[in-house]
Amino acid sequence: MIITAKNGTEFQFRALSKTDVRLLGNYFESLSAESRSRFAPHPLTHEHAHYLCFLENDSAKRYVVLPEQEDEIAGYFILDSRQSAHEVERYQAVGIDLSSGLHLLFAPSVADKYQNAGIASAAMPLLLQTAADLGADSVVLLGGTQSTNPTAIALYQKFGFQYVTSYWTDIENYDMYKRLNK
Repeated sequence: MIITAKNGTEFQFRALSKTDVRLLGNYFESLSAESRSRFAPHPLTHEHAHYLCFLENDSAKRYVVLPEQEDEIAGYFILDSRQSAHEVERYQAVGIDLSSGLHLLFAPSVADKYQNAGIASAAMPLLLQTAADLGADSVVLLGGTQSTNPTAIALYQKFGFQYVTSYWTDIENYDMYKRLNK
């Protein structure tokens, strides 16, 4: 499927495939220290890219965004049905029960050179529709988003994600989720 960034550049949005090993490894290893600190659902290495591209029976649906004329990945997105005990506990503490399995964990990332180009905004409707098509009641940010990342917070709010609570690691993180209309 083709998505269009805010400057009119077209990108291909599709499921991750076995042929993406090299591109995904390059993507992971090209992320800046700041981007790595904001996106860490799994190791960001060539070795892990190989593992992900050949993973059988994955609980996650993984998607990539590629520029039409470039041999690279511009964005990588995860929708995961496997619940994190940490997420379930945090949400349960504020009266939201994620244990039903009808809530997908969502982890988005965009390559440094493409950040703020509108790629995530262009991909978000497809990702949310995919989550609904998979039967999800809601989409939950995996690990939340860092309170020091106003661009990401604004993106999530733009698409109807709501702040739930916060928790601390070395910094404050906001738990956010979106109820899906079916």
